[in-house]
Amino acid sequence: MRKILQKISHPFLKKFTSFYFSKPRMYSYKDLHVLVHQDVFPPHYTISTKILLDYLYDLELEGKNVLELGCGSGIISLLAASKGANVLASDINSNALKYLEEASISHNLSLDIVYSDLFSNIAHPSFDYIIINPPYYPKTPKNVKELAWFCGEDFNYFKELFQQLEERSKDKNILMILSEDCQIDKIKEIAFEHDFIFECILEKKVMQEKNFVFEISKIPANYQ
Repeated sequence: MRKILQKISHPFLKKFTSFYFSKPRMYSYKDLHVLVHQDVFPPHYTISTKILLDYLYDLELEGKNVLELGCGSGIISLLAASKGANVLASDINSNALKYLEEASISHNLSLDIVYSDLFSNIAHPSFDYIIINPPYYPKTPKNVKELAWFCGEDFNYFKELFQQLEERSKDKNILMILSEDCQIDKIKEIAFEHDFIFECILEKKVMQEKNFVFEISKIPANYQ
């Protein structure tokens, strides 16, 4: 993602992208379409959302309980719902949730949409899949839009995430996508402190940037 951000930081491109994303823009995947509010993480010029969509497209999700934690545009939640999953989409950006609700109605797809800071307002006891496309740059976010990019100078997002996941014992498949240009070892270290380990289940290189989909699980008793 950083390579993409470096490209668009060129004065001309920065001015163009700032203008382009100064109003809601449509994002599409196959036959799904969602309008993305200007204060919501834009999946248009990043690759992580597309990689997750392609991965989930091939999964059997009929009847599965799926949580998209920090759903942003919600296109992943829409895909899961279209494949027959029971979907809960959460975010702390009210504009994201409003636009996702409108998209779900237009596609005639049923999903639960919840305003929640991580698991604070999520009462469901367990999920078959938890999908996380996290903020991972170590900087303090200044507003709700920046919460989609920055995890806090001390990786606060991940410390809170894994602490809360540690308290949940019945969730099955926790999937997280990370880019090679974030501090993956630091994130793994935080996870390990809460008895979680990462297993890479997909590696994909697009535009000279590697992204990894990790399956996160509790450390087994025989782990060495």
